[in-house]
Amino acid sequence: MQGSLAITQLLNHLFAGPVDSLLQVVGVHPANPAAPIDNTFALELLVVLGLIAYFSIVRLSLSVEKPAAPQQIAEILHESIGGLAEQIIGHGYERFQPFVLCIFLFVLTCNLLGLIPGLDAPTMSPAVPLGLAVTVFIYYNFHGVRVQGPIGYLKHFAGPVWWLAWLLFPVEVISHLARNMSLTIRLWANMFAGDLVTLVFFSLFPIGLTLPFMGLHILVSVVQAGVFMLLAMIYLGQAVAHEH
Repeated sequence: MQGSLAITQLLNHLFAGPVDSLLQVVGVHPANPAAPIDNTFALELLVVLGLIAYFSIVRLSLSVEKPAAPQQIAEILHESIGGLAEQIIGHGYERFQPFVLCIFLFVLTCNLLGLIPGLDAPTMSPAVPLGLAVTVFIYYNFHGVRVQGPIGYLKHFAGPVWWLAWLLFPVEVISHLARNMSLTIRLWANMFAGDLVTLVFFSLFPIGLTLPFMGLHILVSVVQAGVFMLLAMIYLGQAVAHEH
C-alpha cells in the first residue's frame, strides 16, 4: 500500500502529539514523529469502532416480535459460537463467550478488509496477530489462575506424575509460551499468502476473472478467524478445567 490513507492522515493530524508522548514513555521512538500512526492501526481502529456501532444498533433496536437483520445476524452468531463454546470450554462458558465472539469478529473483519482495492488486511502485519495472540495468552492464564487458584493452576504444568514434575514443568511453560508464536504465525502467514495471491491476480486479469480468487480469500478469512477463535476456546477450556 502506497502512502497514508485519509483516516491515517486525520488521526496523525489530531493525535500525533499525544501518541508521540505516550510512545516516549514506553521507550519507543517512532521513525516519523509527525506521523506515528500507521495505516494498520487506523484500520484496526475503524474495525473496533465499526463493531461498537454494530452492537449499539443491535442493542437499541432489540425486538422480540420483529427482529431486524442486524439482530438476527447477532443472534445466529451468539447461538452458533455459544454452542461451540459450551462443547469446548464446558460449564461456565457463558463468561467467556463475549471474548471469543469479539475475537472472531475482529479477526474476520480485519481479514476481509484485504478485499477492498488499495487496502491491506491489518492481519497482514505481524504486529496485529501477535497482539491478538498475547491478548489470548494473558486472558486464558488470568482466568486459569482465577478459577484454579495460583497453586492449583501451576499443578497443570507439573503433570499427573509428581516425580516427573521437574521435567514436565519447564516443557509445559515453554509450550504455553510457544502458543503466542503459533497463533501469530498461523494467522499472519495465511493472510499474507492469501492477500498476495489476490493482489497478483488482480494485477494480471480483468475483474471478472478474479471473482473466484476473491471467493477463496473470503473462505480463507473465515477459516482463519474460526481457527483463531477455536484455539482461544481450547486454551480457555484447558485453563479453567478442574482435574479429577
